[in-house]
Amino acid sequence: MATSPRPGGVTLVSILAWISGLLQVVTGILLLITGEEGQVLAITGWILGILGLITIIVGAGLWSGNRAARIVATIVFALNLINAVVGAFTASGTSVWSFWVNALLALIGLILLWTKAATDFFRS
Repeated sequence: MATSPRPGGVTLVSILAWISGLLQVVTGILLLITGEEGQVLAITGWILGILGLITIIVGAGLWSGNRAARIVATIVFALNLINAVVGAFTASGTSVWSFWVNALLALIGLILLWTKAATDFFRS
């Protein structure tokens, strides 16, 4: 756990993780409920739901300065980014916007997670 004050970027990443995770869970549930597009969207829905729950948990670890949470967050944000881009090109209708929002949040999270201030925070 970090002993130095949490930088604003880490705070923002934690909050973004919670928002991104919530959006993923909601989008995943919506994809599973509608089920109109077939198996690809059902699989995407499950992936989004699971990644969303992991992202929410990791957000709490980032808030407290947990180094393992930073590594997991990096992996999850990268997977979220890939999944969101793929989902945006395979989805149709109103769910497409949520994939692009998830992609943007994952990209911002990755950038802020590896700034110098964030690195110093996770080293302390």
